[in-house]
Amino acid sequence: MPAVVDTSTPASAMVVVAHPDDAEFMVAGTVAKWAAAGTHVTYVVITKGDKGSEDPEMTPSRLTTIREAEQRAAGAILGVRDYVFMGYEDGYLQHTLELRRDLTRLIRTHRPEVVMTFDPTARFLGDNYPNHPDHRACGDATLDAIFPSARDRLTFPELLVDGLQPHRVAQLWMGATAEPNVVVDIGETLALKQQALLAHPSQLDPGIAEFAEQMARWGAAATTGVSFGEAFRRITFDTPPGPSPEAK
Repeated sequence: MPAVVDTSTPASAMVVVAHPDDAEFMVAGTVAKWAAAGTHVTYVVITKGDKGSEDPEMTPSRLTTIREAEQRAAGAILGVRDYVFMGYEDGYLQHTLELRRDLTRLIRTHRPEVVMTFDPTARFLGDNYPNHPDHRACGDATLDAIFPSARDRLTFPELLVDGLQPHRVAQLWMGATAEPNVVVDIGETLALKQQALLAHPSQLDPGIAEFAEQMARWGAAATTGVSFGEAFRRITFDTPPGPSPEAK
């Protein structure tokens, strides 16, 4: 059954990704649409992105500075309000209790209604791209931070000492998924998505704008009546498990 076209606007959203530029590929059109409608968007970038260069003169510390600046510039185009750069090392990310605790801390601090991240079950994306291990670790740790860690008072009790009370995220939106159940129509914000991707010149060449349009066509293919979309697998918490209403 086709995915549902979602037109809701959350009050707040947290986007958790592994590297600078991940969010622009996965959620930029949706973020721009929500931010324009008043959603408070926070970007959380787990790693420094300090491995993404073939330049023999580039250093990890210099690349970290470049990529953080690029991410802030891209987010500004979309209307992102807050940024958290966690500083983990690129390429070596693992789903550890330390990472889960750090993400739980951020969720309890910012208290988002919606969290967006990678679908950790997507090992392969198409026939020519094995999903980056950092992406999978990011998705796994974020999911576990949302449920149950951010929710449960007795998990990571040191957070209570710091005054961070439990928080229940209402919805999890997972991008780069093989099982989408919602699509956001980004026809009006596709140009902003393209501009945001072009704000990462250390990683992407101008041809990325054309590829972004093709990605948006692929996203729209998960439903009907949309030309350009971003597709997600949405999990709504605090509802009984079982078929979603649209699947009945």
